[in-house]
Amino acid sequence: MKLIHLSDLHLGKRVNEFSMLEDQKYILTKIIQLVEEEKPDGVSIAGDVYDKTVPPAEAVQLFDDFLCRLAAQKRQVFVISGNHDSPERIAFGARLMDISGIHMSPVFQGKIIPISLEDAFGRVDIFMLPFLKPSHVKRFFLDAEIESYTDAMATVISHMDIHPENRNILVTHQFVTGATRSESEELSVGGSDNVDASVFEPFDYVALGHIHGPQKVGKDTVRYCGTPLKYSFSEAKHNKSVTVVELQEKGTCTVRTIPLVPKRDMRELKGTYMELTAKENYEGTNLDDYIHITLTDEEDIPDAIGKLRTIYPNLMKLDYDNKRTRGQSSFEQIEKIEEKTPLELFSDFYEKQNHQPLSEEQLAFAKSLMESIWEDME
Repeated sequence: MKLIHLSDLHLGKRVNEFSMLEDQKYILTKIIQLVEEEKPDGVSIAGDVYDKTVPPAEAVQLFDDFLCRLAAQKRQVFVISGNHDSPERIAFGARLMDISGIHMSPVFQGKIIPISLEDAFGRVDIFMLPFLKPSHVKRFFLDAEIESYTDAMATVISHMDIHPENRNILVTHQFVTGATRSESEELSVGGSDNVDASVFEPFDYVALGHIHGPQKVGKDTVRYCGTPLKYSFSEAKHNKSVTVVELQEKGTCTVRTIPLVPKRDMRELKGTYMELTAKENYEGTNLDDYIHITLTDEEDIPDAIGKLRTIYPNLMKLDYDNKRTRGQSSFEQIEKIEEKTPLELFSDFYEKQNHQPLSEEQLAFAKSLMESIWEDME
């Protein structure tokens, strides 16, 4: 059984006010070509199909075209909703699309019914579990002790009809403890959305979504495939790819990746204005790439961004790194702040104001209050 694992398409996304739709259309066509070459039995899309719960019409049309092209190849497709998606929007028309082999995750109602495929080695059960918060799970399991994301996932999985003699695949969208995040991903309160990888023990492969960098978590069979495109400059050094999973007999699973080459890459450049505008320094490079430039000139360059865009038309971001800016706040400090959770930022603020850290009781109260506010906002 061969499966292509995708996630986090974020269709309709804008990066630094640049629409990514043209790039997304290009990379989805590349993925269609890879599917034609690889001829998998199925394609999984592990959440965050769209970047917003109410996506622009162009993003919906692009995804519709992508699904139609996969259906035309007679591929089984498994799509779940992520934290950026509307579960109801993803679920719309699911029963009709099942006929075409396009399986959309329903809104969670407490039970996950697998979709079964057959090959020479027997049955493969594919469980589609959309993004869930503990509050989503509690309402269906009133007697269960659910205090964390791990508790919620463990409860749902324990109520799945999993046959250990079959090969079992889980498609889900969560942050698994130990995964490396990127700047463009949402941070939760105190990292409270962590799910321990031990809950996935019943599965032969776990197709994860949510994290933008391709990586395994613990073992090879619990994996994030990452985004097909770079969505922030924190991902500039990522090697984007498609993950191909092959299940043979029970207990045998191989995983490999196929690189994806975008229409425009995302690059960071640093130097003086004169260096970055010298023809010998940019000749031979793809000037259509998305660029973040850090100028090291001590004096500001008048209309620098306008002048630089005559060479780098897709200049997204311009910064200065000189004595003045380093005196204000170093880039390293900014990056560290961006990596912190809201609870960590609040703890730092409290300590700076009161010259002492939060007590364990205060920390627990702040965490509980933040989570309660965030749950009410959903």
